[in-house]
Amino acid sequence: MNMPVYAPTSEAEASQIIKTSATNGAALHLQGGGTRSGFGHAVKADSVLSSRGLSGIVAYDPAEMVLTARAGTPMAEIEAAVTEAGQGLAFEPPDHRPLMGTTGTPTIGGVFATNASGPRRFTAGAARDHLLGIRFVNGRGEGIRAGGRVMKNVTGLDLVKLLAGSYGTLGFLTEVTFKVLPRPRAVETVVLSGLLDDEAARAIAIAMALPVEVSGAAHLPELVSPRLLGGHLPSGPATLLRLEGLPASVTERVAKLREALSRLGSVTSLGAEESQLLWQQVRDVIPFADGQNKPVWRVSVAPMAGHQLVAGLRLHAAIDAFYDWQGGLVWMRPESECDASLIRQGIAALGGGHATLMRADQPMRAITPAFEPLSPAVAALTAAVRLSLDPKALFNPGLMTPPQASFAESA
Repeated sequence: MNMPVYAPTSEAEASQIIKTSATNGAALHLQGGGTRSGFGHAVKADSVLSSRGLSGIVAYDPAEMVLTARAGTPMAEIEAAVTEAGQGLAFEPPDHRPLMGTTGTPTIGGVFATNASGPRRFTAGAARDHLLGIRFVNGRGEGIRAGGRVMKNVTGLDLVKLLAGSYGTLGFLTEVTFKVLPRPRAVETVVLSGLLDDEAARAIAIAMALPVEVSGAAHLPELVSPRLLGGHLPSGPATLLRLEGLPASVTERVAKLREALSRLGSVTSLGAEESQLLWQQVRDVIPFADGQNKPVWRVSVAPMAGHQLVAGLRLHAAIDAFYDWQGGLVWMRPESECDASLIRQGIAALGGGHATLMRADQPMRAITPAFEPLSPAVAALTAAVRLSLDPKALFNPGLMTPPQASFAESA
């Protein structure tokens, strides 16, 4: 369905569009660059409100390691600016266009609106942990500023953390201020070959207990491993452990890690160029970006529970999966029918977590909540917050508030 698209070039213009929509009772589909189009239920809005007209870096002082940009600024522009200064976004925001089969331009506002975080998440924190301040427009058309250019403790409701990961359900982001950090000067990846999923989980736990500062920990089962790095990884399952930092330090730590893991299987190493490409492919979920429209689930659980969840589900259905974040992030693609309730029951049985339906056809989207259902108490609190920010439910109607942006976690 084609809808009118509004792309304001100022916060004042965005405020007026939202006020007019509120007066007319017209729902808005909030969007950045459109790279995750198709996510969630079918769009039930009357028009699209896009941040793509709000573009440009407002302030960036590399010495302060803080950058302020308008929400529609392309990620390519952000990356170019920080790379020139020898810095980067430590949380490694992914590009989901290959996975989702979309086009468009990734934007910095879209990154924070979805709390998009890559392989370094388990050591560097999520996108929201690097967000210092925001400007946004609420459902009344009021411009609101929260946070600032210095990280500080807050009491009560933290709007900065609340908007991060809210998928446009709470407000229209117009500007973001966030931390950047020095880019690692050296990177190397230790590859441990031949381990089954449970063995890999134990090997990663051993590596994480060593004083070697692992910054990436993933496991690619036998069917997944050939889909990355052009099929040039060692044959069989591959357990990946990344080390970053100063060149001499990385060399020393890699030697220690290889020695510690050598009794568990065959150990090899990848240099900087191959490592960067490999972790980018893990980050962007390239194993499942093959043009198919089979459902893809993003599951967050305790690190040692990921392989247990997959093993349990495989008793009921064929599951293609790989693991990131020390095993705590599981990317799953059922190869045969697997009901969402079965996945979510399995998560609950293993101590909790959440499953997000990232990709699916429209019939499945129509009957499957994209996000993990909230408990009644948390749902009530979250609904109250959403009502206070968007009283007429203008923004992204039909899309549940994701668990990671719930009132309980952000308060």
